[in-house]
Amino acid sequence: MKLSNKFINFTPEKLSYRRSMKIHSILDTDLYKFTTSYAYVKLFPNAQGTFVFTDRDQTEYSNEFLAELKTAIDTMRRIALTGDELEYMTQSCRFLPRVYWEWLSSFRFQPEKVNIYLDESRHLHMEVTDYMYKVTLYEVPLLAIVSEVKNQVMGNMPDLNVVISRLVDKVALSNRNRMPFSEFGTRRRFSFEVHDTVIAYLKQHAQYCTGTSNCYFAMKYGMRPMGTHPHEWFMFHGAQFGYKHANYMALENWVNVYDGDLGTALSDTYTTDAFLNNLSRKQAKLFDGVRCDSGDEFDFTNKLIARYQEFGIDPTTKTIIFSNALDFEKALEIFRFCQGRIRCAFGIGTNLTNDTGFRPSNIVMKLARCKMSANQEWRECVKLSDDEGKHLGSNAEVQACLYELQI
Repeated sequence: MKLSNKFINFTPEKLSYRRSMKIHSILDTDLYKFTTSYAYVKLFPNAQGTFVFTDRDQTEYSNEFLAELKTAIDTMRRIALTGDELEYMTQSCRFLPRVYWEWLSSFRFQPEKVNIYLDESRHLHMEVTDYMYKVTLYEVPLLAIVSEVKNQVMGNMPDLNVVISRLVDKVALSNRNRMPFSEFGTRRRFSFEVHDTVIAYLKQHAQYCTGTSNCYFAMKYGMRPMGTHPHEWFMFHGAQFGYKHANYMALENWVNVYDGDLGTALSDTYTTDAFLNNLSRKQAKLFDGVRCDSGDEFDFTNKLIARYQEFGIDPTTKTIIFSNALDFEKALEIFRFCQGRIRCAFGIGTNLTNDTGFRPSNIVMKLARCKMSANQEWRECVKLSDDEGKHLGSNAEVQACLYELQI
């Protein structure tokens, strides 16, 4: 199915609007935003949450940037699921019912719910609060907009020929070694245009590119949309049910919604060791594999293989998806380490969609608080990364989580 070109024959007003747009479709986001949204609809329809932006580089932003960012975010209110997009997603994602896409066709972003300002140090603050099944949809497009507006205001102009030239060796390495990977780069892409250029090249030349996390480009280029669930799913469960039980309950509830589909479990929300200690034999057998998104990939591989062997499971029947700030050279090293021991594939993001010669932004947007219903008190959410210095949450709550998990 091909996308119709909605941007032909512009008036000057429409041209101005088009230039301010950074998100071109509600599908211009990661698949796991939709799968997680539906899981909230199914199990926690009254739950609410707040997502908060973090710039790990502590960038000092200008007033011009802030104005451009607000303008770009305001254009999101005009984005809506089209009929063609509804039909495509219904046909391509059998694990999500048509009723979800029909609801999504009525959904509209509400930019007025996004609180944005610069503090006295000119650091960007941004947060958005809504029902969980709606607020989760803001995360990826907001991050993509921040990245693109920053490059626009700084006057960073990528040469698309250079972008493609940087792809040539990466794709050749994958093809030569039969190394499977998928494109995971929406949230920190340089721009929509660069992202489009990269996907077009991968579609034509990358023999072992298994798909893209971005549903818009999956539709446009006839690729497989990829994704399962994010850290927020586990963070929500940790806040509501306790950190000791968070991993187990999050996986059980995922199975309750998807009945065995979308079977790649995310391991590092409360450290991999806690995840593996909490993993049941049933879950280890049922889930197709695990995603490694932080920490030492080689140590992780050894630990996961050992855990499968404890359960009497043949590790060569399972898959690890590695996705922690990878480039292709490191991916190849990991790929060779895993061969003959466990299956593996790679989700590569920034190294594909923001390798232009300009420094990429190091930004995230995570669930900071949630509550099960309007009458419940807010509960803080935390994330414990396997990477040192990347824990998210207040120091008091992080310490409480570490204490409860005996880390």
